[in-house]
Amino acid sequence: MTRPFVRLQHTSKPVSAQVFKPLDTFPRRHIGPDASEADAMLKQVGAKDIDELLAKAIPPSIRSPKPLALSEGMPERELLKRLKSIASKNKVYRSYLGMGYTDTVVPNVILRNVLENPAWYTQYTPYQPEISQGRLESLLNFQTMVSDMTGLPIANASLLDEGTAAAEAMLMCWQTGRRNKNTFIVDENCHPQTIACLKTRAESFKINVVVADVFNFKFDEHKKELCGVLLQYPNTRGTVHDYEALTSTVHAAGGQVAVATDLMSLAMLKAPGEFGADMALGNSQRFGVPLGFGGPHAAFFACKEDQKRRMPGRIIGVSKDANGKPALRLALQTREQHIRREKATSNICTAQALLANMSAMYAVYHGPEGIKSIAERIHGMTSVLAQGVRESGYVIENDGAFFDTLSIKVDSAAAIVQKGLDKQINLRALNAQTVSITLDETVGQKDIVDLLSVFAKGNAPVNLEQVVANAAASSESMIPVQLKRTSAYLTHPVFNTHHSETEMVRYIHHLESKDLSLVHSMIPLGSCTMKLNATTEMVPVTWSEFANIHPFAPTDQTEGYRIMLEELEKDLEEITGFDAASLQPNSGAQGEYAGLRAIGAYHAARGEAHRNVCLIPISAHGTNPASAAMAGMDVVIVKCDDKGNLDIADLKAKVEKNKDKLAAIMITYPSTFGIFEPGVVEACNLVHQHGGQVYMDGANLNAQIGLTKPAEIGADVCHMNLHKTFCIPHGGGGPGMGPIACKSHLAPYLPGHPVVATGGQNAIGPVSAAPYGSASILPISWSYVKLMGRDGMTDATKAALLNANYMLSRLSSHYDVVYTNENGMCGHEFIVDIRPFVPKGIEAIDVAKRLQDYGFHSPTMSFPVTNTLMIEPTESESKAELDRFCDAMIAIRKEIEQVIEGAVPKDNNVLKNAPHSLEIMMSDKWDKPYSRESAAFPMPHLRSNKFWPSVSRVDDAYGDRNLMCTCPSPEEYLDE
Repeated sequence: MTRPFVRLQHTSKPVSAQVFKPLDTFPRRHIGPDASEADAMLKQVGAKDIDELLAKAIPPSIRSPKPLALSEGMPERELLKRLKSIASKNKVYRSYLGMGYTDTVVPNVILRNVLENPAWYTQYTPYQPEISQGRLESLLNFQTMVSDMTGLPIANASLLDEGTAAAEAMLMCWQTGRRNKNTFIVDENCHPQTIACLKTRAESFKINVVVADVFNFKFDEHKKELCGVLLQYPNTRGTVHDYEALTSTVHAAGGQVAVATDLMSLAMLKAPGEFGADMALGNSQRFGVPLGFGGPHAAFFACKEDQKRRMPGRIIGVSKDANGKPALRLALQTREQHIRREKATSNICTAQALLANMSAMYAVYHGPEGIKSIAERIHGMTSVLAQGVRESGYVIENDGAFFDTLSIKVDSAAAIVQKGLDKQINLRALNAQTVSITLDETVGQKDIVDLLSVFAKGNAPVNLEQVVANAAASSESMIPVQLKRTSAYLTHPVFNTHHSETEMVRYIHHLESKDLSLVHSMIPLGSCTMKLNATTEMVPVTWSEFANIHPFAPTDQTEGYRIMLEELEKDLEEITGFDAASLQPNSGAQGEYAGLRAIGAYHAARGEAHRNVCLIPISAHGTNPASAAMAGMDVVIVKCDDKGNLDIADLKAKVEKNKDKLAAIMITYPSTFGIFEPGVVEACNLVHQHGGQVYMDGANLNAQIGLTKPAEIGADVCHMNLHKTFCIPHGGGGPGMGPIACKSHLAPYLPGHPVVATGGQNAIGPVSAAPYGSASILPISWSYVKLMGRDGMTDATKAALLNANYMLSRLSSHYDVVYTNENGMCGHEFIVDIRPFVPKGIEAIDVAKRLQDYGFHSPTMSFPVTNTLMIEPTESESKAELDRFCDAMIAIRKEIEQVIEGAVPKDNNVLKNAPHSLEIMMSDKWDKPYSRESAAFPMPHLRSNKFWPSVSRVDDAYGDRNLMCTCPSPEEYLDE
């Protein structure tokens, strides 16, 4: 029998050739089933070996003819040693470059207990609120912090980055103008990467972005076409302007005002909401998140009450559970792309929840007085620096109106920047005669002395310490009186309680205890691939050589990053079969958008810009039609047949009908129904024959690696969800990464960047604010590929397919399975049908909630088919864990049968009342028609290993009817 996976072989007596083989090989740690378990699972499936299973599951026409050309898997210690060597090639200079990125002090209590804690970073998006109350509370803290600091009533639970958040603000302004006001004004002193992101996004919607001096723009002459304005506060040169009169002028002209701002500055500056802004956005990175070469960082976004249904991203709201207890949940979900599809103006599928949690915890830890002290210290040091610069004979362009950034007139910016580099200091050249310096909370007196030495003139010795001392004694606040903040912020008790490390660590762990994550049990979410996020892969993320690099640092300081990124690109190209790659998209949806924009640019370069129709199967992820619409394409839906496959007849008809305008088709493979469609090659050929390109959604790439390749199947471009297939953790709702790979003819159009050269020679504009997206988490995927190597990567795919088909085999005799192939097999996921039970009152949500009582997160619920559960076990789960889940599902099927037979009431049973929180179980009153024991301990092992949902079933409708998106005071909680 062929052994399924590579395994370390143990012998009773070591053979000399084997003595030196490393014992810390990784695939055996990553892949759940061992060889004996795999044999038992194959027997259950009805295959004699893994090759027979693969032959039954995958069409032979798409199998790769040769193995992956990757290196052998590296032992864990060797990998960390090599990566440390690569990281050491980065030069960690003191960066005062600003542009929305500053150094920060990450409190160690947050670093260790949140960022480095798998109970926080392995959580899934909180779509099941009863087992997500901890992260929901933390994200509500984040929203409250943002709302308080910006002076606006509604905030979301983070966006991807500042540049794309500004683009979302532009589209909100455009929507407010009913899409017939197409001019958006951007102040010329916004950050350059933000302006570039805006222009990229605006092109598809034909919005006219005008970069101008807003104080001299004639708004009253553009009333008919003006939809909005973007301001930067403080601006990219460091100047703090009074925008109140300007805001009134824009409103009088019928436009909306969006303000890109800095959270820390708002501890001292008047809040945007207080001078009339409609929206405020920015980057919360300096609230305790490392620079990380540009990400991941949580963008924040807040708006006025009347804009809440247009605001993109997730919103946490306060509701109540079935017992009347306060409970949190995701609110207003009908705004999201998976509901609105091609009608959406945002394709956001993820956020930066883990980083938002870090920033929220930073605010909780420091509190209002601590945040104010940090802001005052930063501003005070900037004032000291300003005084010293004046004494050195320089003119400060923004003298008298700055927070943390000085723009200094010099004879030669290049000479000053070089003097800084000689002292391992990065300064920003605004132009040939202007240098800017942005300070942060890590700066101390020695840093000010070093900066002043860069500006020292002549050869005469200068007592810089005395200059600093004099400057400190004479410096004054440089914030105009009318812009000084007088309103309170962070007044809620949560920001005024946990200021000692003892209290903070207890609070973090209190929230953690409410959340189910991969540290508790498998999370069998179809299409989401919740696999092992190995510790070895995570360790390098917090190394200073990766964490403390500014995204716009000179390239000779980032050689280590460049080596790692290039190696990762090459590995991804080999895995997918493509010729080129871009690591810039910082989510799967951003990857979709970037790939479709590249396709559009390719058609335009060939004189076929009129090709704008994108074919999308009806089963596609909601981001697919949303991304196509954002890329300026018209969406045409293609049917699926009764077996869940792409309907080739309908495809032929749609291709023929749209042949003159056909731009692309978006295909998920294996399909969203979890099977390898046999007609995929024919579908790709059809589209190519009619002038279109094939975009492959990489959500299900975990079923392909080493066995088939998107490029060999016929795709021209695909994105890869690194937070799925390549082990970057989901982090409770983000971070994610969605790099794209493509064939050579699309390579010239890969995304560029205005500050750091990236992309092809005819690059589309940036799709993310940072040149390499969330670069600091890319060591995770680099490490995963290197640790697994050629054989390990392929074995992981085999194990994923085996695990899924094993579970399918066990559950198919208890539940109907919606789709399988002609051999009765699935890919790496399958769909259990709950629809037969709906007439008896049992729906998918009831099974999902009941699984919580068994200690499991629900599979993907009601997608892609309503009232179904899509199960994906991943290769990381052992047979024992798969069996525990299957046993739970089989036990639940018996509970469903009791309802069907009428043994228990249709509307009052263990499923309808699930989940059962500890509060319900401990209540003096018990009037249920079943026992407490059957509710809480339906399986024996739960008595010694029980995860308790912290609330009972959450009332979604109540939460939307009574929307509350900031931390309520105790008396506000459910005050009916």
